[in-house]
Amino acid sequence: MRASSAGAQATARAAAFPLGTTSASAIRSLLERRFNVTYDEGNAMSSRCRRIAPPFTIAALSAALMLALSPAFAAPPKIVITETQAFDASSVPAYSGDYADVYAQLDKQREADVAQLQRWVRQPSISAQNKGIAQMAELLRDDLSKLGFRDTALVPTSGHPGVYGYYDAGAAHTLVVYMMYDVQPIEPTGWKVDAFAGSLIDEPKLGKVLMARGATNQGPQRAFLNALDAVIKTRGKPPVNLIVLAEGEEELGSPHYPEVVAKYQEQLRKADGVFFPMNTQNRDGQASMFLGVKGIVYMELEAKGNPTTGGPQRNEVHGSLAAKLDSPSWRLVQALATLTTPDGEIAVPGYRDAIRAPNAEEQRLFNGIVRGAEGEQAKQLEGLGAARWKNGRNVREAAAAELFDTTLNIDGLVAGYTGEGVKTILPHRAVAKVDSRLVPNQTPDQALALIRKQLDAKGFQDIEIRKLSGYPPAQTSVDAPLTRAALGVYRKYGQTPPVAPRIGGSAPYYVFTQTLGLPMIAGGLGHGNGAHAPNEYMVIEPEAGSKIAGLVQVERFYVDLLYSLSDALKQSGK
Repeated sequence: MRASSAGAQATARAAAFPLGTTSASAIRSLLERRFNVTYDEGNAMSSRCRRIAPPFTIAALSAALMLALSPAFAAPPKIVITETQAFDASSVPAYSGDYADVYAQLDKQREADVAQLQRWVRQPSISAQNKGIAQMAELLRDDLSKLGFRDTALVPTSGHPGVYGYYDAGAAHTLVVYMMYDVQPIEPTGWKVDAFAGSLIDEPKLGKVLMARGATNQGPQRAFLNALDAVIKTRGKPPVNLIVLAEGEEELGSPHYPEVVAKYQEQLRKADGVFFPMNTQNRDGQASMFLGVKGIVYMELEAKGNPTTGGPQRNEVHGSLAAKLDSPSWRLVQALATLTTPDGEIAVPGYRDAIRAPNAEEQRLFNGIVRGAEGEQAKQLEGLGAARWKNGRNVREAAAAELFDTTLNIDGLVAGYTGEGVKTILPHRAVAKVDSRLVPNQTPDQALALIRKQLDAKGFQDIEIRKLSGYPPAQTSVDAPLTRAALGVYRKYGQTPPVAPRIGGSAPYYVFTQTLGLPMIAGGLGHGNGAHAPNEYMVIEPEAGSKIAGLVQVERFYVDLLYSLSDALKQSGK
């Protein structure tokens, strides 16, 4: 990956302001604002201090305009895709296994299985507020014990506890199941139902849904355990040994999950792969699959009153004192502005230098997921509530950036009074929460160091940076037995999922792929939405004619995946 040349940047700026369509008056107006000058009738520019400049032609004005605008515009980085072939999931044969007795058991226990999902989401487990965390951890451990997991434990960490469970099926192969039992805080407004009531409601164009905080995060995980329950009841044991390793801090950035992994790492190294149950179907019923995640570094930047840069140091003061006291709020805003260009492109020197260019497999996967993307652009943007991609990127460039480029994003800004009405104060501190999504070969500490260096170079040594969480990206090959097994099951259910090398989001999968060297995938049928928003839901009974899987079909997928993986590992000779 490399940035465009200066010539390309000039071309981009010229395209944004084509001289053939930009009037002299418009150019003059922009220059007057930029340089604080006025243009007189004698075709000369006079400054506010009345110093007369030489006459300017339109060409000179245009050149000056480009120079004036150059700091405000930065061409997006060029992501080069040279592969022409595209990966197609239809090349993987559909899984042919059939487990009619297990499917019949799932039909039989359907009402009980719905109740299990409701029981989970009715237990609050808000990690950011430590609300219900201990109770949810104990609930999960108890459920594993009741299913027949021989060894279970609450795993102490420096934060919220992990949960461990081992099911010894006497099998030759072992699957690790990653789980998260925490959820996001509840929004004060916007919910149709009590967020922890576990309500079943009819949602237009979807069908009957479970609407609750945790529905689309915890719902698939409990559905996986429902599937396991049916396997054990009908066949005595699953086809593979299982290790469940859950955390209660995923929504906090998983700062202490490595401690849970470290406790069982010798046992985990002997496993064959890791699986995370999740809903992957969109509202149209199309499933998708991803093989990795971006890394992340999450930080706070703080400006506060101090002897060097001024401002109140103990507490907020009256707003009228801004006439003679410095403002930490403006100080923070100016510091943040040095990290990007005015159009939002990263301006930290060297920030992209470590990024590895997409390899051949990643490029083939990319080509597979962008086929026909132009036709979906309007729908994608509508779903996001946006009118265009960043800085005029086309849909292919936007997709490439999401997969292969880094980010620098302000999550929130807090300073002074933000309530209703009027309160005139000069705050003594201002805080910004910032995250950066990382791609191979970026690291959290490297990213932090570059941001620190940029702030110092621009004279903002007083801005404090606090790292709240961070971990590197992770990825699994499309040719891994676990990946092929999952694709075969998707194909069995009539799905040909687009397969992405990674998604734009982050999760602590590196503890498996890097620390332990295990392949890891996430997958499943089912549709849900709103994991961090009001009215989070998971579809339980889709409306007639829908391609979305209902709960029983979601559970059947997990049954087939267990057997498909077992068969694939046997055939690979592992």
